[in-house]
Amino acid sequence: MEPMSTATHPAPVSALSRATRAVARATAPLSRPLAGRRFFPLWAIVHHRGRRSGRDYAVPVAIRASADAFTIALPWGDRTEWVRNVVATDGCRITWRGHDHRAVEPVVIGIEEAAPAFEPWQRAILRAAGVRSFVRLRRT
Repeated sequence: MEPMSTATHPAPVSALSRATRAVARATAPLSRPLAGRRFFPLWAIVHHRGRRSGRDYAVPVAIRASADAFTIALPWGDRTEWVRNVVATDGCRITWRGHDHRAVEPVVIGIEEAAPAFEPWQRAILRAAGVRSFVRLRRT
């Protein structure tokens, strides 16, 4: 018997993951208008183009910024459409703190590599929520 592929048989969704998605859906109407504003640095907007449709999209995300990079937690993994679009086009525009920033060279990383971008209490929340992948983009 062949081993099961994770691509055809995704891992079961945990109760915490379901709760996280429910909270995200419930707070989206509030976070969307606040994302990217100068007074709300936790949220940004990733502007990207669909790799198949060619359409422009804007996705609110929780973000951590350093002098040279943006780190974005991927609570639904690195196979979401916006991540695939950003990787395929080698970057995006990010509206953060009221300004647009060009972000390039997207790299999907694990929690160990992303940990320095987050405060200890944030790392604890990310681990508890089951977030294991992140995307890091270089600021230009």
